[in-house]
Amino acid sequence: MRIERVVVHRAALPLVRPFRTSFMVELHKDVVLVELTTDDGVTGWGECVAMTAPLYSHEYNDGAIEVMREFLLPRLLGVDLELEDVPALLGPVRGHPMAKGALELAVADAALRMRGQSFASYLGSVRDQVDCGVSVGIPADDSIDTLVAEVDGYVAEGYQRIKLKIQPGWDVVPTRVIRERYPDVPLQVDANQAYGRADIEHLAGLDEFGLLLIEQPLHEDDVLGHKLMAERMQTPMCLDESVLSAENAEFLIDYGACEVVNIKAGRVGGYLSAKAIHDLALARSVPVWCGGMVETGIGRAANIALASLPGFTLPGDTSGSDRFFTRDVTEPFVLVDGRIDVPTGPGLGVAPLPEVLEELTVARHVLA
Repeated sequence: MRIERVVVHRAALPLVRPFRTSFMVELHKDVVLVELTTDDGVTGWGECVAMTAPLYSHEYNDGAIEVMREFLLPRLLGVDLELEDVPALLGPVRGHPMAKGALELAVADAALRMRGQSFASYLGSVRDQVDCGVSVGIPADDSIDTLVAEVDGYVAEGYQRIKLKIQPGWDVVPTRVIRERYPDVPLQVDANQAYGRADIEHLAGLDEFGLLLIEQPLHEDDVLGHKLMAERMQTPMCLDESVLSAENAEFLIDYGACEVVNIKAGRVGGYLSAKAIHDLALARSVPVWCGGMVETGIGRAANIALASLPGFTLPGDTSGSDRFFTRDVTEPFVLVDGRIDVPTGPGLGVAPLPEVLEELTVARHVLA
């Protein structure tokens, strides 16, 4: 196939409640959707999971759009394109995995729609439903009561795992409260790099709560620190921001810094790279789970497809659409008995609802 036209839709989706992490507070999701049309008139969709500002990652939405326009997309235009060619074609451009992943996903959606094959089937799905966890932000008012009320709601909805965001000053106490309230609910914590090596002894206090894992407590570059922490703690060490490729995931596992992998396709340059990490971890018997980046139904469909692979043995951040949005850009994903159905239609199996996307779009950029 050949790419005929590419349009980026910038949309603003209000969140149902503020989502606070150790690095920022989001009140709405700044969405970047890629619409790609082939010379056969087939449309594919991708989603860039960068944010408004370079706080979680060096990437941010304005920069991602510019990189796609000036450096990535020209490498895909004017050639007879196969999905499997995309990583090599984009590879000479250093960095910018989220921008690369957005284009790769749009190509995948279009190519698989032409084949009549679902994205899940293409990746190697073994499930028709995935177990779903939910990510719980730090309350805007720093209130334990607010945290408990939010977690109560998610448990009542049937989520099979609770993840608490933590930061210095908000860690052991809220975790103890939730564990005592829900002694049998799978529970984990995520620090988003908020701590340093000096905090290892303090964080070891989380061991008493029987957590599934502690996610990315130290800076993404501090491999030795994570190894030292893994040796000190009983709680399994999970890396997220540190994981960039199958090759570096292999090193982190072999070095002893990583016992569980959170796979985020956007962080690693796309779903082909994400599958390679999954395959490596599966061969090493290392558990993996699918992380979330507050995606719309486009990114969520792809994440659910990825989470249906055999190595994803822990519930991911594959929550229903109503976890973050009153209205998604696609038909909503709905949680039923703690699970979500894997899309089976061609490509991603979903597409934006034209009238909803039109209403929520704040800008469009024609890239080709």
